[in-house]
Amino acid sequence: MAVDPEHVLRSAAALLTRKSTATMDEVARAAGISRATLHRHFAGRDALVRALEALGIAECEAAVDAALLDEGAASDAVRRLVRAIEPAAGLLAFLYTENQLFEGEEQNEGWSRIDSRIAALFRRGQENGEFRIDLTPAWLTEALFGLLASGAWVVQSGKVAPKDFHHMIVELLLGGALRREGS
Repeated sequence: MAVDPEHVLRSAAALLTRKSTATMDEVARAAGISRATLHRHFAGRDALVRALEALGIAECEAAVDAALLDEGAASDAVRRLVRAIEPAAGLLAFLYTENQLFEGEEQNEGWSRIDSRIAALFRRGQENGEFRIDLTPAWLTEALFGLLASGAWVVQSGKVAPKDFHHMIVELLLGGALRREGS
């Protein structure tokens, strides 16, 4: 029986987003294959994580494309982006904790492409007066990724309902934590 690598990756992503310390044996069981078969496709955890990184980048780039970041108000584009990226938030949360993906010369340039596009959105929002100018576009981009990861974790823990994910991320990012009159 042929093994579908996409199925294996999706199964690994689903497991690792719930249990980041899962062993290769647990990943193989989640995918319904033997550990030996898993190792034929991914030589070890690092190879599996790198394949998941490629999947995460592809899903992020698709979300960025779908969000139409250059159209309409920048704040509306942020809302569209969070909605588009929500299905991949658990995978991104897992990848966010994998430090080796973001250190040294082996960093995948896909992350830089995504960061550049999102930072350009925040810069556009600053230039048109929607966003604060005392926070850099790079910081706002990192804050967005941090909120996405935190949102995924709190939803997975059961402390927050999945239906609240979008609202939590967008409102905290765009509105900040300070209470305003009437809220």
